[in-house]
Amino acid sequence: MRRSSWTSFVISTLLLSGCAVGPNYKRPQVAVPRQWTVAAARGTSAKPIEKEEWWSSFQDAELSSLIERAAKQNLDLKLALERVEEARAARGIARSAYFPSIDASASATRNRQRVIAPVVPGSVKIVPAEFNNFQGGLGASWELDVFGGIRRGVQAASADVAAAEENGRDVRVILLGDVGRVYAQLRGFQRRLEIANKNIKTQQDTLDLTRARAKAGLATELDVSRAAAQLESTKAVVPTLLGGIDVSIHRLSVLLGEEPGALKSELENASPIPAAGPDVEVGLPSDLLERRPDIRRSEAQLAAATARIGEAKADLFPRFVLTGAAGRQASQLHDITLGAGNFFSVGPGISLPLFTGGRIRSNIAVQNAREREALVSYQSSVLNALEEVQDALVNYAQEQERRDRLNEAAQQSQVAVDLATEQYKAGLTDFLSVLDAQRELYADEDQAVQSRTNVTTDVIALYRALGGGWNVGSAVATTKPTP
Repeated sequence: MRRSSWTSFVISTLLLSGCAVGPNYKRPQVAVPRQWTVAAARGTSAKPIEKEEWWSSFQDAELSSLIERAAKQNLDLKLALERVEEARAARGIARSAYFPSIDASASATRNRQRVIAPVVPGSVKIVPAEFNNFQGGLGASWELDVFGGIRRGVQAASADVAAAEENGRDVRVILLGDVGRVYAQLRGFQRRLEIANKNIKTQQDTLDLTRARAKAGLATELDVSRAAAQLESTKAVVPTLLGGIDVSIHRLSVLLGEEPGALKSELENASPIPAAGPDVEVGLPSDLLERRPDIRRSEAQLAAATARIGEAKADLFPRFVLTGAAGRQASQLHDITLGAGNFFSVGPGISLPLFTGGRIRSNIAVQNAREREALVSYQSSVLNALEEVQDALVNYAQEQERRDRLNEAAQQSQVAVDLATEQYKAGLTDFLSVLDAQRELYADEDQAVQSRTNVTTDVIALYRALGGGWNVGSAVATTKPTP
C-alpha cells in the first residue's frame, strides 16, 4: 500500500472511530477478609442480606411513619438529589461537544466610504459614497474527536453523575439511621423518666414514713435528712431527662424537614423502646463493595479522575475542526431574495499546540495526582467501612450481654429494697440500708434502660454500617422528595 493511501486509511479510521488517549478505568483490587472477625456475634447471622427495610424488623408503626416522611421531606436529601440533577446537566454540556454547533446571523448596516471617481478623461476625484448592506447567513463548526478528548470528558461527567447518585444514596442511609437512632433515644429518655418518677414516689413514701417514725421516736432526724437528700437527688435528674426528650423531638422534627417543635404532640406520649427483631443478616465482607454507597461513590470519583487524565492528554494532540458558512447579502432589502449575493465557505481546520509554557503537561500531572488521591480515598473508604461493621458487631454483641446483666441486677435490687424495707419496719436493720437499697435500685433500673436503648441504637448502627436502606424497593428509595 502506498504511503498516501496508508495515511488516508489511518486518518479515515481515526475520524470514524476515534482513538481515546489516556488510561482506561479498571476497578482497583482491595484486600477484603473472607469472613467477619466476629462472624458469630450474638444476634447476627452470616446469611446474605435480603431485607433492605431494616426498620420494619422493629414492628413500630411510629418509627416506620417517621422514616417514610423523612425520606420525602428531609432537606439534606433534597439537596443531594438536586446535586444529581446538576451533575446530569453538566454531563449534557459535555456531550454537546459531540455534535456540530450551528448559529444564524443577520445584519443591516449603512456604510459611507470615499471612492475615486473619474470626472473627465484623464482626471479623477475622491468623492463620498453611501450604500446599504443587508446580510443574513448560517455558520457551523464541528470538532472531530480524533484523539478522544471529548469522549474522555463525557466519561468523566458520567462518572460524576454516578458519584452524585451514590452520594444521594449515602445521605439516605445516614438519614434513615439518624431517624432510628434519635427515635430510640427519645423512647429511652421517656422510659428513664417513668423510672425516675416511680422512684421519686417510692422515696417520697419512705420520707413520709421516716418523718412519722421520727415523731414517734422510732427514727432520728438524721434518717429524715438522708431520706430527703436522696429524694431531691433523684428529682434533680428529671430536668435532664425532660431536656433530652425535647431535644430528641426537635431533632426528629428537623430530620423530617419541619420546625423543631412540630412533632411534640405526636411524640410526647411515652412508648416502649423499639426492640430489635430476629438475627441481623450481615452477609460477607465482600458484599460491602456493592452495598455501601460511600464506597461506590469513591469508586465513581476514581473513574472520573482516570477519565480526566485522558482528557488532559488529548490537549497534546492536534484538533481537527470542520467549519462552514453560507448566506446572502444585498445593498437593498428586497434584493436579499435574489441569488446574486450568495456566498459560502467550507473547509477543515487544524490547530496544534506548539508552546504553552508547560501548561498542558502540568495539567496532566495535576490529573495524575488527583487520580492517585482518588485511589487512596477509595482504599480508605473500604477500610473504614470494614472497621465500622466490625465495631458495630462488637458493640451490638457486648451491649446485649451488658443489658442482660443489668436486667438481672435490677431484679435483685428490687428484692433488696423489699427486704430492707420490711426489716427496717421490723427494727431488724438500720435506715441507711433502706436508702442504699433504693439508691442501687434506681441506678440499676436507669442503667438497664440505657443499655436497652444502646442495644437498639447499636443494631441500627450495624444496619447503617452494612449500607441498609439505600436500595429499598419502595417509595422511600425511589420517590424524589416532595418540594
